[in-house]
Amino acid sequence: MPTLTFFPIGNADTCLIELDNARRALFDFADMRNADDEKDKRCNLEQELRDRLDGDKELDVVAFTHLDTDHCKRAKEVFWLEHAAKYQDDDRIKIKTMWVPATAILEEGVEGQALTLRTEARHRFIEGEGIRVFGRPDALDEFLKERDIDPAKRRNLISDAGTLCPEFDLDVDGVEFFVLSPFAEHCEDGTYKRNDTAIFMQATFKVDERLTRLLLSADVGYEMIEDIVRVTRIKHNDDRLVWDVNNVPHHSSYLSLAAEKGKNETKPGDSIKWLYEVQGREGALLVSTSCPVPNDDENDQPPHRQAANYYKHVADDLDGQYLVTMEYPKESKPKPMEIEIGAKGYSIVKSAGGSAAIISGAAPRAGRE
Repeated sequence: MPTLTFFPIGNADTCLIELDNARRALFDFADMRNADDEKDKRCNLEQELRDRLDGDKELDVVAFTHLDTDHCKRAKEVFWLEHAAKYQDDDRIKIKTMWVPATAILEEGVEGQALTLRTEARHRFIEGEGIRVFGRPDALDEFLKERDIDPAKRRNLISDAGTLCPEFDLDVDGVEFFVLSPFAEHCEDGTYKRNDTAIFMQATFKVDERLTRLLLSADVGYEMIEDIVRVTRIKHNDDRLVWDVNNVPHHSSYLSLAAEKGKNETKPGDSIKWLYEVQGREGALLVSTSCPVPNDDENDQPPHRQAANYYKHVADDLDGQYLVTMEYPKESKPKPMEIEIGAKGYSIVKSAGGSAAIISGAAPRAGRE
């Protein structure tokens, strides 16, 4: 059956999706562990990924939702990149199709991992293969025209919000990916804010006619999420915001819920309340890809206890659970969180040596809300 794996890598994102037909999609790659620190509990992400690939050295899709370090660290050391021979050797993992937001091509002044991945994305986009770009700002056309490329000849490589990604088919692969953001106008002013122009999408899995839905939210802030809800509802696509598993945005930052942190719980506005409290299904799972949730406010960085309290409140109301990757199955020894998608919805595979119980969530059958 299809599986999702979230990795304990601190305040960082990586989610591996493995399908029954052996196809795989990886959302972000951030190998954050300090190998020189014996007390660092974050996993060796490269090794974990290679173990799951079991000798295979190609992924069907690698999505870099945006180019912040906590979403792409060590990518240039691990993956085969087409634009330069120094990133090509037999041990590297190849990327059949790279998914990036338009910002990842247009942004200027980048350096380090971001610069290398921007160069790779530009190379693939110019060559016209092995890439999908999300969002269609006018600047993307200008980028092509400056290189004497007719923008019409790259339209097949661009996906707008409100469309399905052509790389996967629900009936053939058992999954489809629906683009919820970015919108073209999110990056029209030339500022290219990474979080606000990141890839935000819904994955729908079908097993024996039962649908299970996953929201992948990157680091999108509350204003953008409000926009996503507003536009999606205007287009009568409410079902595209239904979820059984939710990779909550920005490592449980309060800024993905509201402008104010709140004293004990962050209180979102009506549209975000609707997204979590109405669109979440019974038994739903909220996953915080983050460090352990603190009991105080000494650190300004996420996760914020007030946001975590809201997500816990949602989980309780849905008879589900809120789990933190660096606390699973226990904070003293975190392990990858593996989730199976089956005919009865999702279930969490009990980690070897862990103490977490198996959690299951119901999902509606195909065609039924």
